[in-house]
Amino acid sequence: MQDETPHPAANDTHTSSYAGRWVARVRGKVVAQGGTPEQALRAAQTTRHKEKPEIIYMPAPFSLPPLIDRIKGLLPPEQEICLVGGAVRDLLINRLSRDFDFALPSNGISFARTIARQLQADYMTLDDERGTGRVIVTEPDDSRIFLDFASYRGDSLEADLRGRDFTINALAYDLRNDTIIDPLEGASDLRAKRIRACTPASFSDDPVRILRAVRMAAGFGFQIEKNSRELMKQAAAQIGRVSPERLRDELFKILEGPKPDASMRALEMLGVLPHLLPELTELKGVEQSPPHVYDVWTHTLAVLGELENILAALRVGYSADNTTDLFTGLLTLRLGRYREQFAKHFAESLNTDRSMRSLLFFAALYHDVRKPQTKTFDEEKGRIRFFDHDEQGAEAATERARAFNLSNDEIQRLRAIIKNHMRIHFHTSRMEGEDKSPSRKAIYRFFRESGEAGVDLTLLALADLRGTRANTLTQETWSACLDVCRILLENYWEKPEESVAPPRLLTGDDLISGFNLRPGPVIGDLLEAIREGQATGKIETRDQAISFAREWIKENPNGTRNT
Repeated sequence: MQDETPHPAANDTHTSSYAGRWVARVRGKVVAQGGTPEQALRAAQTTRHKEKPEIIYMPAPFSLPPLIDRIKGLLPPEQEICLVGGAVRDLLINRLSRDFDFALPSNGISFARTIARQLQADYMTLDDERGTGRVIVTEPDDSRIFLDFASYRGDSLEADLRGRDFTINALAYDLRNDTIIDPLEGASDLRAKRIRACTPASFSDDPVRILRAVRMAAGFGFQIEKNSRELMKQAAAQIGRVSPERLRDELFKILEGPKPDASMRALEMLGVLPHLLPELTELKGVEQSPPHVYDVWTHTLAVLGELENILAALRVGYSADNTTDLFTGLLTLRLGRYREQFAKHFAESLNTDRSMRSLLFFAALYHDVRKPQTKTFDEEKGRIRFFDHDEQGAEAATERARAFNLSNDEIQRLRAIIKNHMRIHFHTSRMEGEDKSPSRKAIYRFFRESGEAGVDLTLLALADLRGTRANTLTQETWSACLDVCRILLENYWEKPEESVAPPRLLTGDDLISGFNLRPGPVIGDLLEAIREGQATGKIETRDQAISFAREWIKENPNGTRNT
């Protein structure tokens, strides 16, 4: 080998086709190429074994983020270090990344501490055993960039890369000489939009990679290579070896990302569901009466897809001119004025590791989970019914959420969504059939039962309706549901003090001292009755609240007075 240093190769007419590759040249002519210097040399020797080729690197046309350039300037001249994995992949396809992984021969933790000091950034140890430290850089806008420094997993950089999950993540960028190391042809798979396992043992070594492959395929719009799909099927039964927390994290990333319906269908086809979400396997083939056009499982997937479309149409910056779909146009017309409020709702979080959006999609995934167990046939009406599937579904979803170690706040929100997901459909039927809008009492009780989940319920109801009727949905039914949702959201966001959360006129102490009542549940019952009276417009002043309390006590004398 004559030369392994990068060259601009300005005189080579094929430079662009070899960008990011190592090439072997003989007398100025490219005779072989590879993802590493060694591969280029071996390829050249098969045809030019008597000649000594020149091995050079053809630069790839991308620019490094300023922070990475800054880190390069801090490196000791002799330091062997590479940017690796997804960050290199994202650079090659011009995607913005805020997570950067670095690999070096040893001392990842001490090196990370040094970089943290030099950048005046925060530091934390991620993995003592594997020598991994994290540097957290906080930007002026309070956003954060994560820099992970890890010692090689294996005896060399190439061994480290070959032990990774997918070839498009088995890429390295050498910070010393600005070259790419690509032993598994990951860049080629990246150009072909293909996800391919690094080794036949990739999925059996770590079965959570099955979920990751599905997530990446949806996120990038890539296809999973056929042999890798077969390996995923073979390893599906080993999902149970993975900790619930890792499975949860990958699942919620799938639900947060694009095409959650296609992703869940892929997991079903790969045989993953029985080992990940066993309750959902029973939904397949469960028949439903009209207006449902699908079985329960297909309906569930349709709801995920419709929910994604609805959220996209209600995002800040969306223009109604972008659609020719009548139903989406009506959606933006009726609810588009709440784009900022929806954005704020989903910007809030019940857990720093998971978004409100992903929790809503998890609720959508489980909203009909107990239909198989509650299925009955009404002989008189000739209809399939699912009585109490909402209540029972909330319990089943809670069990799964606890198995995944979701927080109590997340579980409470999940329960509220699934338990109440039929309420808007009831009001939609009344609106369409009887032209009756939700009353102030109904609005108050809806939000009393659901709280902040009421916002999620409007979106789920709309997706549920479209996922129920598909192309049989009429403009009249859709408009009725939109009107119900608009009324609910209008009260919640524009006049909450009227019918959602009226200001308290009396306290528990007022009732105890003013009416000689003893403390107990009755105090809460009376306060709630007063508040509902305010929401319905029957009580507007403190004096009216006192008069109401006096009459209420007369009608409910047992257990109210001190003795």
